[in-house]
Amino acid sequence: MYKKFFGLKENPFNVNPDPRYLFLTQHTQEALACLTYGIQCRRGFLLLTGEVGTGKTTLLNKLLIWLKRQHVATSFVFNPNLDPPQFFDYMLADFGLNLDARQKSQMLLRLNKWLLERYLKGGTAVLIVDEAQNLSPEVLEEIRLLTNLETSNDKLLQIVLSGQPELEEKLNRPELRQLRQRITLRSKTQPLTAEETHQYIQARLRVAGSNGSPLFTREAVEVVQQYSEGIPRLINLLCEQGLISAYAEQMKPVPAEVIREAAREFKLDLVSAPTSAPNGDDAARLVEAFQTLATLMDKMRKRG
Repeated sequence: MYKKFFGLKENPFNVNPDPRYLFLTQHTQEALACLTYGIQCRRGFLLLTGEVGTGKTTLLNKLLIWLKRQHVATSFVFNPNLDPPQFFDYMLADFGLNLDARQKSQMLLRLNKWLLERYLKGGTAVLIVDEAQNLSPEVLEEIRLLTNLETSNDKLLQIVLSGQPELEEKLNRPELRQLRQRITLRSKTQPLTAEETHQYIQARLRVAGSNGSPLFTREAVEVVQQYSEGIPRLINLLCEQGLISAYAEQMKPVPAEVIREAAREFKLDLVSAPTSAPNGDDAARLVEAFQTLATLMDKMRKRG
């Protein structure tokens, strides 16, 4: 609805994890390099963690593109609310292994044979589990046992667990110590700094077709950083709402007050400034802000 007014070819701040929009900060580059290195060297178990909205899924989608170009077989489990049988069914189906037998022993035998065949041909396979902080202990134990699929030298299956910081807390439980000890490489996504937020906004605008003219005032970008605390998903939210509101008022570039109004609509003005330590109430308000995303985005689409 605002693309022509701002000279854009597409919406630059969609919240979908589009890998074209992955912004490579130092932390993101290190995380991506850690994952690709771990897979290439067959390190077995890799961990990616980061706060809500810091771009983990977008990074994983970028990783998946790289894996496909390397002709690596992948299974991407994005729904962690599965019991062990459902998890095995989904994983095998995503690998392209459809079995009539539903016995776990038969599934493991077929998986092991397939992985060994790929290994002997110089190939590998990668299991990626997103939102892994929601996995049950039973499924996590089954994933641990998958690391036993190996030769005398290498792991046959490379496993990437991705999740929020709660995943690390869960892995610290005594009953999961065997799983924790098998994690060979750890990486993290981080919120953006003030300068990175400015670069992030400009980078997304370029991908969306901007000619480089400023679409946000410098003060507006500073306000985005203040209320988003550098979390990319919130940056997208504020900037998208800012473009819509500025278009409705025929204002260009987007001024700071429009961003402040967007922050109030998303209730981000109730969250403490980044200079103070977040407390439980702040965290609850931030979660509430995320929960309003779907409703408000639906309203935006209807306006278009």
